[in-house]
Amino acid sequence: MQRLLIIAGFALLVIGLAWPWVSRLPFGRLPGDIHVVREGFSFHFPVVTCIVISVVISLVLWIFRR
Repeated sequence: MQRLLIIAGFALLVIGLAWPWVSRLPFGRLPGDIHVVREGFSFHFPVVTCIVISVVISLVLWIFRR
């Protein structure tokens, strides 16, 4: 558990430092993401982005468990 927390903290640190470049990636704006803008109202739900991130995390965890 300690090793997992250290790795997760280090990964968050790296992503935080690389945020200017990470924010330019198309995640959150993929085709299939729901974005509704109306007067006085804005709703954004990244459906496809959530699926892609879930698949990537599942693959990484599956590889590390082998």
